[in-house]
Amino acid sequence: MATGKDFRKIALALPEAEERETWGHPTFRVREKMFAAMATDGSSASIKATKEAQAALVGSEPGTFSIPAYVGHHGWVGVALAKVDPEELRELITEAWLMSVPKRLARELDE
Repeated sequence: MATGKDFRKIALALPEAEERETWGHPTFRVREKMFAAMATDGSSASIKATKEAQAALVGSEPGTFSIPAYVGHHGWVGVALAKVDPEELRELITEAWLMSVPKRLARELDE
């Protein structure tokens, strides 16, 4: 079980990640590229992913994962935070961040 507070802590721990309010709710970006967004109440989030990862997650755990409005057709995945394993959430957010950064910055995460 994860919370909005957990989500924020994981996202902001990544190098150069920042939080910015957009469309009335928190979004998480690295170098102006959005990699995640969270509902204002912290109950759910949307995380950048590949279409393959989205299909696998939604197919395996439809109560936890969904296809979000507006960005779902790009592969983003919706997450019910109260139902997701915190370690799986960390992996998803980290992968989303990696999809959004230059290779040089991605290497910093490995160091």
